[in-house]
Amino acid sequence: MNAPDPALIVGSMAFDDLELPTSTARDVVGGAATYAALSASLFTRPRVVAVVGHDFPREVLEDFERRGMDTSGIERADGQTFRWAGRYSEHLDSRVTLDTQLNVFADFRPRLPERYRQSRAVLLANIHPSLQLSVLDQLTVRPRLVVADTMDFWIERERATLERVLGRIDTLVINDEELRLLAGEHSIRKAARAVLRMGPSRLVCKRGEFGSLLFDEQGIFCAPPYPLEHAIDPTGAGDTFAGALVGYLCRADALDGATLRRALLVASAVASFTVEDVGTRRLAALDEPGMNARVAELESMVLYPATAVRSATP
Repeated sequence: MNAPDPALIVGSMAFDDLELPTSTARDVVGGAATYAALSASLFTRPRVVAVVGHDFPREVLEDFERRGMDTSGIERADGQTFRWAGRYSEHLDSRVTLDTQLNVFADFRPRLPERYRQSRAVLLANIHPSLQLSVLDQLTVRPRLVVADTMDFWIERERATLERVLGRIDTLVINDEELRLLAGEHSIRKAARAVLRMGPSRLVCKRGEFGSLLFDEQGIFCAPPYPLEHAIDPTGAGDTFAGALVGYLCRADALDGATLRRALLVASAVASFTVEDVGTRRLAALDEPGMNARVAELESMVLYPATAVRSATP
């Protein structure tokens, strides 16, 4: 593989208050950019663009820097950091938002440092589509990879702007409910086909505990989830998945079908670590040998040995 491209990651950094089946946690460092950058840092050097308030601990940013992240794009504004509070159901299959305080995130306007403007791999996390467009407008080179996430709020209220984003990216990462809403189709396959006509050359559908689906010009690929024995907190798992996907692809020589399909397996494996503890604790403790061991384990669950395949052939 080539030397990895730095990954430009633009999104939120936040404090989360979580009511989980097993515990309650307050002031958990979270946000889409946080989870995505931590997972991407397993593969490359993330360049993070976000905003935090004066209450955000300096030692957290120092820890990010020790992990190889470039934090010079994180703005410290006068005010409180974005806060979100949520309660999960007993089996973690649904959640309700209890409180959202945008605080300094309400006035977030991404400003790319000069060296960030030549980033060749970009992850636009879930922010207003107009802000996603502003990031793309600030780039001075054509990236080899632009991945974007979105949510139902933007699909319903900012559709025209979101469609402009779709025309300028190559990969959309979206969950199954959002995909159906965006396409106006219940069938995932029909919905994916409709969204691909809007501009992206590939689409990744996140399906939580049911894994993910890749739709591209080579067809459809189903990536299974890693089956966990103990699930604690799914907050940020989707952002972890997206960060690992982009980070892995930053190291790839080519974005061909085989590479993209393995990237989904790698991203599924990395995302599983997030769910094993509260917030980013398990993800932040992850090292490359631990990640590689789980990726290999997941691959062994998916791919039969060649001898077994031959013996099963009529």
